[in-house]
Amino acid sequence: MIRCHETQEEQYCSLQTSSSQALHRCITTLVGNTSSYISSLTLAGKRLYTGSNDGVVRLWDASTLETLAEASSSGDIITGERGGGGAVKSLVILSDKLFTAHQDQKIRVWKINDVVEEEVGNKKYIHLATLPTISDRFAKCLMPKNQVEIRRHKKASWVHHVDAVSGLVLSRDGTLLYSVSWDRTLKIWRTTDFKCLESITNAHDDAINTLALSENGDIYTGSSDRRIKMWRENINEEKKKKKKKKKHSLVATFSEHNSGVNALALSGFNESLLHSGGSDGSILVWKREESEDIVVVGMLRGHTESVLCLAVVSDILCSGSADKTVRMWKCSSTDFSCLAMLEGHRGPVKCLTGAIRDSGKPSEASYHIYSGGLDSQVKVWQILVPTL
Repeated sequence: MIRCHETQEEQYCSLQTSSSQALHRCITTLVGNTSSYISSLTLAGKRLYTGSNDGVVRLWDASTLETLAEASSSGDIITGERGGGGAVKSLVILSDKLFTAHQDQKIRVWKINDVVEEEVGNKKYIHLATLPTISDRFAKCLMPKNQVEIRRHKKASWVHHVDAVSGLVLSRDGTLLYSVSWDRTLKIWRTTDFKCLESITNAHDDAINTLALSENGDIYTGSSDRRIKMWRENINEEKKKKKKKKKHSLVATFSEHNSGVNALALSGFNESLLHSGGSDGSILVWKREESEDIVVVGMLRGHTESVLCLAVVSDILCSGSADKTVRMWKCSSTDFSCLAMLEGHRGPVKCLTGAIRDSGKPSEASYHIYSGGLDSQVKVWQILVPTL
């Protein structure tokens, strides 16, 4: 049941569930280039970065968004035409570096120069590198053993992605960058010199769409082959002594999805919960038991079309779908209730990010959720969830 609560200044809408009631409103709508859609989002403090399918990354000042009714300016363009490479599939921030994954099979690295910390317009973004780097490519192409078959009668060095780079994630200490691609590979890069350290070829039977990294270093990859795979680093005493490169191996394969896996997210204490979104509109909730077994403990139903993205903000799971809605879920192994359904996008919701905010009231938690869609818009939502 939908209820609207109106005041003189604003309107909130709530979705009644069996356990609680969450109020929500759209604070503002960001509109950049209306001829391109939003393909990726990331939030770093007061900075909201948006990537689009024309290869452009824009920076918005998240601290001012709540004061706007609508933002129709293009934001601060970072990459401009230099970004190139088609759709920006993923964005991650490491200190003063921005990593962007592109449709053209490349990962680009940008230097963030803060001239004045609080003034977004005075920042300069300098292109540092494109991965794989020229030196990495040159070193690998000289030896035949570094060549792998990517298609029939066609080879490339193992450091290359040969299809769209669909996802990026950083290690907790920021020393490693993990990337996955529609070419079915998982690669690991060193962030100090951008060298490719490892490539797992044929990690899946179809395109890899998403990945997630747990606190203990386990890597989860989700694919159009309807499977989730877990990878773990192999470190034995002999390797430690010889200081050889660390390698990962397959630990488990999960085949409970009936359709392609498009999104993954971790939550809960010690990240014991894994959420996976499928092309059939379902979201599976997995739990790591004390025995280290990972089992399905719930299924979230509500979306009528493919789940395209997931994001965890504190104890809330957000899901975006091709049905043009965003749903908010209670993140718990015992409570799977839907807290709110956000409607307003005129196209599929492709990406999500968010942060918890101070509501000023001990009886409720406040969240800001950012959703990007194929309608070329980023919507900024405020969610109020009762805590008592």
